Amino acid sequence: MPTADVSARPAVPGDEEAIAAIQLAAWRERIGAEAVDALPGDEVLAAWGAAIESPPSREHRVFVATDGPHVVGFAALASAGEIIALEVAPEHRRRGHASRLLAACVDTLRITGGTSVRAWALEGDTAREAFLTGAGLGEGGVRRGMEGPDGEMAERMFRAELGE
Repeated sequence: MPTADVSARPAVPGDEEAIAAIQLAAWRERIGAEAVDALPGDEVLAAWGAAIESPPSREHRVFVATDGPHVVGFAALASAGEIIALEVAPEHRRRGHASRLLAACVDTLRITGGTSVRAWALEGDTAREAFLTGAGLGEGGVRRGMEGPDGEMAERMFRAELGE
């Protein structure tokens, strides 16, 4: 059966290895190799496996972007239209994968009656901010802090109302 060269689809068991590797690579860029190397990789892998096989609610979904048979990105959608993760492997960026993942999240929200979508960007992550605003999300006026390896890190929320 022929398949698309690039696509986004729901994650299935077995995708968690690629998802964990992509997430750790993204974190390595954002918070540093030393901090990521100290993380228990097996726990990250297990968490993604659980998210795929037994999500915490019916609203939680995990999607993957593929290039041929390879998983090259992922998005995780939680309750109330919140995208809690959206990452593409560094060597596969700027090829439309993040846009396909965002579209999968928004399409799912529309089908299930969602009225808005929210996503977060670390302060200073200008590439992610540009992607989110270019996709039609605006600053949501909310900032949250979290503990990082070198002290507090802050994220800003971006959001959009979903029209008909």
